[in-house]
Amino acid sequence: MDNKSQENSRESRSLSRLIAFYLPQFHPIPENDAWWCKGFTEWTNTAKAKPLYPGHYQPHIPADLGFYDLRVPETRMAQAEMAREYGIEAFCYYHYWFAGKRILERPFNEVLKTGSPDFPFCICWANQTWTGIWHGSPGRILIEQTYPGYKDYQAHFEALLPAFTDKRYLMVEGKPVFIIYMPAEIPDVQNVMKFWRSLAVRSGLNGLFLVGIVLGTQPFVPSEFGLDASIRNVLPGLRNEKDIPWRMPMEKILALYQAKRKMPTVYLHKNLISEMIPEGVYNGENFPTLIPNWDNTPRSGSRGLVLHGSTPELFRLQIQRALKAMHKVPIGRKLIFLKSWNEWAEGNHLEPDLKFGRGFLQVLKEEIDNS
Repeated sequence: MDNKSQENSRESRSLSRLIAFYLPQFHPIPENDAWWCKGFTEWTNTAKAKPLYPGHYQPHIPADLGFYDLRVPETRMAQAEMAREYGIEAFCYYHYWFAGKRILERPFNEVLKTGSPDFPFCICWANQTWTGIWHGSPGRILIEQTYPGYKDYQAHFEALLPAFTDKRYLMVEGKPVFIIYMPAEIPDVQNVMKFWRSLAVRSGLNGLFLVGIVLGTQPFVPSEFGLDASIRNVLPGLRNEKDIPWRMPMEKILALYQAKRKMPTVYLHKNLISEMIPEGVYNGENFPTLIPNWDNTPRSGSRGLVLHGSTPELFRLQIQRALKAMHKVPIGRKLIFLKSWNEWAEGNHLEPDLKFGRGFLQVLKEEIDNS
C-alpha cells in the first residue's frame, strides 16, 4: 500500500489515526556496552526491577513476544502484525542524530532496506543529550546533542530522505510527518524548519508536516517554532508539595518512610486521567498522547516516577477522552499518539506482559471500533 492509498484508506473510515512511539533500544550497541555493561539493552533494567513498596507492580515480564532482539526480522514482523490487528496505523521510530553520528539505527535501517514489515511509519528525532540523570548522575554526559549549523542540517535531511520517500511513510495532507522531541532546543528553529521544508520541495516532496512535542500543559504555539502542529505529553512531576493531592494517601507514604524505605514519586493513575488528556486544547494543531502505564523505576529506582494502579480499564477512559476531544478535528488530522509501543524500562508499553496480556491493546481496539 503506497502512502497516498494508506492515508486515503484511513481517512475514508473517518477514524482517528493511532501512532505508537517505538523504542529501538533492544539490541546491543558498542556505546551501551561502554556506558553500562556488555550486552546492555532495554531488557537489562527491565528484567532486574523489583517492587519498591507494597503493591508495586514490578518486574514487567513480556508475554507474547518474549525478550526479543530487534535485529531479528521475525520480531519486527510480529510487532507490526500485532499493532495492525489492534487498530494502530503506524509506528513512530525514535531516531538519534548527534551532529552526524547515529546510534540505535540498525532496526529502522533494516526496516527501510528490506521493505519489511509492510507497515506505515514515521520518525521522531529524539534531540536530547544523553546523561546519567535517571541513574543519579545528572552531571555525567554520555553523548551530547549539538547543533553545528546548516551543513549538518542538510546532511541530516539527506540521511532521512530515503525514509521520507518510502511508500510506507506516514503522511498528513500529502506531506511526510517528522516529529521533533525538543524543538525549542534548536537554535534559530524557525529558519531551520524553513530550510528543511525547502530541501523537501527541492527533493520532489510536497513539503514536510513538522510536529513538536510539548511536555506538560504550558501554552505552545506551533507556528512560533516553524511547526505545523504539536503533540502534548502530560505526565505529573517528580515529588513536589503541590502534587500531594494527586498522590497516594500521605499516611501510607509516611508509613513507608518510617520503615526507612526509599520511595519513588507515586501517583494514583486513576486520579490523573483528566489531567493527562486536558479539555479544550486539541484542534488539529495539537494532538493528545495516550499513556497506558508509567513506571521508570527499573531505570531510576527511588528517583523514578510511578503511575500506580494502571489497568486496561483506566486506559479505556483516556482513549474515550481523547476521541471525544478530537471529534471535531478534520479527518486527516485526527492523530492520536500512543506512548509507547515498547518502552519497557519505563513500564510504558502496549506490548503484552504476563499480568495484563493483550488487555491494553484490546480496549484500544474496542474503543476505536466503537468510535
